[in-house]
This record gives sequence, structure tokens and C-alpha cells, in this order.
Amino acid sequence: MRILAFHAGPHDSTAAAFDDYELVAAVAEERLTRRKNAGGMPWLAIDDVLAIAGWQRTDVDAIATTRGLLPVQYLRFSLHKEIDYAVRRWLGTEKPARELSLLCQRRRTTDSAALFRGERFLAEHGFRADTRLHFANHHEAHALAALFYTSWKDALVYTSDGVGDNVSCSVRTLKDDRLECHYGDDRWLTIQRARKASLAMAYGYATEACGFVRTRHEGKLTGLAAHGEPALAPELARHFRLDRNGLVAADFPTWGALQRMVAETCKGHDRSTIAASIQKVAEDLTVASVRHWLARSGSRRVALAGGMFANVRLNRLIAEACPVDEVFVFPAMGDDGLSVGAGTSFLLARDGLQTWLSNRRRLRSVRLGRNYDGDIDRCLAAAPGVGRHRGVAAQVAADLIVDGKVGAVYSGRMEYGPRALGARSIVASPADAAINDDLNRRLDRTDFMPFAPFVLEEDAARVFEITDVNRYAAHFMTITCAVRPEWRKRIPAVVHVDGTARPQIIGADENPLYAGILKKFRAATGLPVLINTSFNVHEEPIVNRPAECLKALLDRRVDFVVTEQAVYTLDETDVVPTISAAGDAPATADDAALVW
Repeated sequence: MRILAFHAGPHDSTAAAFDDYELVAAVAEERLTRRKNAGGMPWLAIDDVLAIAGWQRTDVDAIATTRGLLPVQYLRFSLHKEIDYAVRRWLGTEKPARELSLLCQRRRTTDSAALFRGERFLAEHGFRADTRLHFANHHEAHALAALFYTSWKDALVYTSDGVGDNVSCSVRTLKDDRLECHYGDDRWLTIQRARKASLAMAYGYATEACGFVRTRHEGKLTGLAAHGEPALAPELARHFRLDRNGLVAADFPTWGALQRMVAETCKGHDRSTIAASIQKVAEDLTVASVRHWLARSGSRRVALAGGMFANVRLNRLIAEACPVDEVFVFPAMGDDGLSVGAGTSFLLARDGLQTWLSNRRRLRSVRLGRNYDGDIDRCLAAAPGVGRHRGVAAQVAADLIVDGKVGAVYSGRMEYGPRALGARSIVASPADAAINDDLNRRLDRTDFMPFAPFVLEEDAARVFEITDVNRYAAHFMTITCAVRPEWRKRIPAVVHVDGTARPQIIGADENPLYAGILKKFRAATGLPVLINTSFNVHEEPIVNRPAECLKALLDRRVDFVVTEQAVYTLDETDVVPTISAAGDAPATADDAALVW
């Protein structure tokens, strides 16, 4: 069955395509609009994932979505609201979209299909009349996306974010082939006075108190937290507690009340103090809640999703302070992951739990966007002032990095989720911490964490404190861990002030070009890691199309671009790279495939 899944939210809208249980494509709307965290109906992403899959809209058998920000003309309102909205549309003052979840709450129903004009939506957008429609619960979508990509027989599945379908977290347990939801499913959707107890929302308001943008810059506070003291934590924490069910509770009547409390508490304090304080509150309460549910369920494996778990320091604490054998964080942990979650929700509803469980698989890659190989080389080669280097692409790139150059890898399908993982990554040497200032200047960034490293599977445990608990999560750069003391001074550009890093572990066969550059760099320097940061300028999404890559090179954001075919730099035509000790002949069959 061909399944189109999408999430249309106020931010981070995405689309995904499934061929039954096979995730064929997933793309964020921001990568196509070039607007960071783009929300609304993801029509560009929908068409992109269909094109990647090779489908037309008429090929789609089912559409799965969340109760998101949907076009108002497809929602069913009461008669007086229909008249009111019709007048507003005529006056040009009506919003073009409204959240279906809020309509469900007001109408006190979980039957989303009854409130959605499905026939009109399908007909007006070129889908077949018999296309099935499925509406997924927000936190169920977060949870299922995380659980589906594990192989565990028992698990705690814990989600936490700002708010979705009337709650800010959910708890599910998998045991004895039963998946039970203890909190956060549709039973809570229609509650009229739902509790306002979101740690993620409080973290967002603290982000605003620091002068940053909520739902976008929370990661800056995560980085700043290590630079400050949590002096405000007691005052912030006294408004929250764990209830008898181990869930975070608070007494705020409205989100505005929570926002005012955070703003008043943080007023007049420096950013590092605010960051350290809200980080401690989030860590203490979340870890206590997770520990409660681990003890109650008896599980030793935990799957995490929701925007709160973009917080890599929190994820590390769960891995190290909780009695667990393995932690997995869904790579698109925020609302950008809800399209995949909606698709897995449809499959669960269609097939039942036992079939769904039997089709799970561990995730190997999130390279789920469009592949521009070939197009990128034509774009770069045709640009005036851009030259190609002759030789093995991985060797040329490594030699340039050894010489202190900063490069960008543009290879294969674009990554899905917030992390660049080697398809659209900037790479550089970690040997000198001064590279951080240079990169921040080039990319117009103001970051408080060092850049992340990537490391081959064979080297990961000797450089970082990688264990069976955090290894799977570290493949997707969703968790921090300690850097082993003997390596901290050798790779200072990727070590935070607390001695940690956020590594990406890669297998040699996952991305041969990316891994090949690291192997050549390791052979030349003895250093088994390279910097990996996302290929984008501050406040812009990660590079997608070849033209965006070319612009970054022309703007001198990077010194070179390496593709599957060649290395490109400015003002150097047919430059022969530095000959390595082994000469410039391909060393292996894999290297030969990379020769221009």
C-alpha cells in the first residue's frame, strides 16, 4: 500500500512516503521554502516525497496526518461559526488554517474524520476518492515513530514536548506483546481544563527570556547551561512537581501564567544563569519521571521522542542516571518527526499490534530526501571561477582539511531531521579550538557549544565513552557523552567545557565518501574524528538544492565542496592535490569509484 503521511503544524511541517512498512522518503517543508521551521500545509514536501517515491497523487492509497493546522475550508464547524468564518473570509480577516485538535476539544469529540471534509480535500487536491484518511494522535505519533525503529520486546516509550492534542507528555509500555498507553492518548484530548505543566514550554519561555526565539533556539540554552550556575532552579522548580503517577504536574491555569512566572523569575539575570537553571529543572523532573516509569514497568529500555529530547544533555543523563540497557531517541524527535509517526500509526491501526511489531526494524540511515548526485557536479563545474581538483575525492578533501581548510560534503540523499549526518555536512579538523570562532564567523552563528564530531564505529569507544546504552542513539547525534581524558586536548574543537561531545558514529559502508575522508585524515594526522556541523548559514535551513551549495561556496562560507565525483574550490582549475605518501592512485576499489 502506498501511504502519504504529513504533519501540518504551526512549525516544523513535514511529509513522508511509505510503501507499506518501508519508509521511502521524508522531507521537511523548510528545506524547500528556505524558511526555518516552516509550518502550515507542507504541499512542497508532499510533492517532493511523492516524486522521490515515483508516485502521482492518484497513486496514493492512504493519507495519514496529525490533527494539525489544516485549511479552514476542509473543517466542519457549527452553523454560527460557519457563518462567522464565511463573513471573515469575505472581509479578508479569517485565518487560512486552524488546528483540528482545538476543534476536537471544543466539540468534545475524538472523531476527527467527522470534522474534516475529506471528500472535498481529496477531490480538490488530485487524490482518488477511495483514498483512506487516518488521523493520528500527536503523542502517539511521537511514540510510535521511536518504538518502530527498535527491536525490543519490552520498552518504556516516553514523549515530552510543548503541547500536542491537549497534553505535553505521554507514557507507553511494551511488555508481553502488549502496548499500553498510561497517559497521553485520545482519552485526554477533549478535557476542557487540561493541566498546563509542560517542561518543554517552560524551557521555551526561558529561551525567550534570554532574548532568543522559542521553538528555534532552545539548543543555545543547552549549550549555555554548562557555563552558568543554576541559581534560579529552586524558584523555577517550586512551581512543578511529580504527581502520584510519576507525571510532571503544575498549577498554572493558562500558558500565559507559566510564561509570566518564567519571565519574572529570569528578569535581570544573565543568560548562562537562566540556561543552567532551566536545564537543571528539566533534567531533575524528567529523569525522576522516567525513573518512576522504568521501575513501574520493569523495563530496561527506553525510547524517547518529542521536542524536549532535542536536549542532548538531558538524553545523556537519562542514559547514565537511569537503570537502562539501551536508549533510543528518534532522530527527528521534534514535530518534524510527526509525519513518520502518523504513517506508523496508520499501519498499526490497519494491521494490529502483532503484525506491526513483527515489521519493526532498527534504523540505519535517515538519508530520505532527494538525491542530486550528478546535478551538483554539473552546477559546480559550470560556475565561473569554480575549479575541479583531479584525484581521489576523499584524499583531496582530507589533504585540504589537513591544510586547515573548511569543506562541505554534498553527497547522496538529503538527511531527514534536524541533524546533518554526512550528506549535507561541513567538515573541518578538530585539532585547534580556534576553528570554532572561524566557523561561527563564516556561518554567522552565535553558538555556545563546540561543533560535533563524527567518528568511525571502530574508533568510537576509544575516543568517547560509548556503551551499549548510548551507541544506537549516537549514530544519529542525539546524545552527548564524555570524551576520554587522553583525547580532550588532542581534539579540543569538539569538546565542551564539561568534557563532553555529541558524536556521530558511522559505519564504513553507510556513507563511503564521508567515511573515506575521515580514514584519509586519520592516516595523515592520527586523529580519528573530524568536525561535522550542518551545512547552513545561521537562521537558514540546511542546504538542499545544488544552487544553495554553490552559493555557499561563492560566498566563501566553505573553502571547498566535495561530492561523489570531485572536489571543487574557487579560482583553481584542474588543481592537482597534495600527493599522499601512497601516491595519487586509488588505494581501494571504493577509492577508485571516487576518482574524478
